[in-house]
Amino acid sequence: MQWVFLVIAGFFEMGWAIGLKYSQGFTKLVPSVFTILGMIASFYFLSLSLKSLPIGNAYAIWTGIGTVGTVILGIVLFKEPVNAMRLGCIGFIIIGIVGLKLVSPS
Repeated sequence: MQWVFLVIAGFFEMGWAIGLKYSQGFTKLVPSVFTILGMIASFYFLSLSLKSLPIGNAYAIWTGIGTVGTVILGIVLFKEPVNAMRLGCIGFIIIGIVGLKLVSPS
């Protein structure tokens, strides 16, 4: 179950990172509230996963999920640039996430 919590935490991280863009520096109320709630939820689910996962692996995987998802959402939602180098870097992050999962206990 700790891996499920970690994935949920990663998805909430994507949500609050995108929410930061929509909140425009916390000047828009509704996006700001959702961003803060996403932060709280992300940290909560991360903390649940840390009950049994090593902190180093869990933190790296959590940020990796958030990073990859945020880059992809940035491309889709905000028309951020797509090029081979950027996609290659995302691929390396995914390889790192999978690798850490494979070497993690439980």
